Amino acid sequence: MKEKCLFRKTAFFLIISIIALTGCTPEVPQPGLVDPPKIIAHRGANDRFNEHTLTAYKIAANDGVDALEIDLRMTKDDVLIAMHDETIDRTTNGEGEPEHYTIEEMKEYETVEVFNQKESEEEIPTLVEILDTFGTSEHYYIETRLVDGATEMEEPLINYLNMYDLVEKSLVTIQSFSQASLEKIQQLEDDIPLTLLYKKGNFELEEAIAVSYPIIGMESTDVTVTNVNQLHRAGKEVHVYFTNPSSQREEQKRVHELNVDGFFTDDILFTKELIAGNE
Repeated sequence: MKEKCLFRKTAFFLIISIIALTGCTPEVPQPGLVDPPKIIAHRGANDRFNEHTLTAYKIAANDGVDALEIDLRMTKDDVLIAMHDETIDRTTNGEGEPEHYTIEEMKEYETVEVFNQKESEEEIPTLVEILDTFGTSEHYYIETRLVDGATEMEEPLINYLNMYDLVEKSLVTIQSFSQASLEKIQQLEDDIPLTLLYKKGNFELEEAIAVSYPIIGMESTDVTVTNVNQLHRAGKEVHVYFTNPSSQREEQKRVHELNVDGFFTDDILFTKELIAGNE
């Protein structure tokens, strides 16, 4: 008990010292725009099954997440598939870039991962297969990217989303690191909430405030009380992704205290407990 009191007194005097030296009070977290924050299943429940597979998404859906996050790639014959990396090397038993395969050729490979010392295999799903599986029962948080430097996937994506009535029912959010991609989406369909993503270490606060997009996505180590507060004052939600598995839980705790509005989580059950106040 004495140690706790000593710590509190030390912290108090440290704060007073900062105020005295700088002439200002430390910035404190302001309320978030979304309460409770959104739980976004990053590549599905990838901690329990192969990422970007129907099974991983089904597990996430059963967990009751707010959205299923889907990274898109395009095949040689212009089919949209769920795949994060530039190549299929890391997550499948094949190799090479998706753009070099037709969908028929792509289906010859399977995603491969080991959980609990048991190897799991499942085919790479197309976007249509995911939409067929979940329909309007889930919210889709979809990441677009340029294809050979061009905005090629946006138009077919919007066509599919409208085909399944997802835009009309407000069941989709689209994110991208590419402003060209987001601009193309806005031209095609201006009713979809858009998230501008920033790579780790590349976050630019002034730009993030100035752009028209209502949501800003940033890597956890770029999340500070100042960045979050300033974005909230500009009316923008802050959604956070994590790149270091070993520190993700501690980082989730830290950014939760800053009142961020969404978690791209690789650990759904932990995030649910954190938001519920049990962590």
